[in-house]
Amino acid sequence: MSQPATRTATDWTLAGALIALGGLFCLWFWPAPDWSTRDLVALLVFAAPPLLLGVAKLAGARTAGYWGSVLALAWFSHGIMVAWTRPAELVFALLETALALVIIFAANLPGLKGRFGARKRG
Repeated sequence: MSQPATRTATDWTLAGALIALGGLFCLWFWPAPDWSTRDLVALLVFAAPPLLLGVAKLAGARTAGYWGSVLALAWFSHGIMVAWTRPAELVFALLETALALVIIFAANLPGLKGRFGARKRG
């Protein structure tokens, strides 16, 4: 029987940031009392991917970090554009931008450690 993989602090950080981003989108895009189908679609398009990727990372999916960091580039861009153009949504946009950066760094940290980490000489 194979041993389950132990999760590192980076794995927990990545999963937590993805789930937090999904929660942020749920708060941000929650439909108004007179919600329409468009509101529901916006909520699903923005909230579902980070929530699913966060759960997948906790379940041990190896590619969740990769896809999270790819999508985080779009989330970062979206956050910057909204922060620049819609002052009423500045706090949500800056939180989105910060979480996107955390996702990018957490997803890429193992590779960076492997590439630039201390090497054994011998």
